[in-house]
Amino acid sequence: MSYTEEQVLETLPGVRPVLEQIAHKWSILVLAFLCEEPKRFNALKRRMDGVTQKALTETLRRLERNGLVDRHVNTSAPISVTYSITPLGRTLQPPFVALYDWAVTHQADIAKAQADFDAAANAD
Repeated sequence: MSYTEEQVLETLPGVRPVLEQIAHKWSILVLAFLCEEPKRFNALKRRMDGVTQKALTETLRRLERNGLVDRHVNTSAPISVTYSITPLGRTLQPPFVALYDWAVTHQADIAKAQADFDAAANAD
């Protein structure tokens, strides 16, 4: 679907907060990993190189608040928390896969553009 500039401007106030939530630094990775299968907190943390415990906790809470992730507490010893993607969250899988595929296809193009830009900037 394509939107006119007028339609984008008209819907922006409601859409912008949604896009900010799902396009947040760690959100896409969390959702991608949870599309595979439910995971415990530490399993997610191990998969996401560089994420802090605080950042992952905040991301999971934000995604849960937005109805994209479910949190299940297992009270048997030892107590554990498992996160899973909701049906609403799963609807993001096709656009995420498309975005990932685009990044794989164009990573060399982006690297070349960055190198060209940096070379031109250093020539000035």
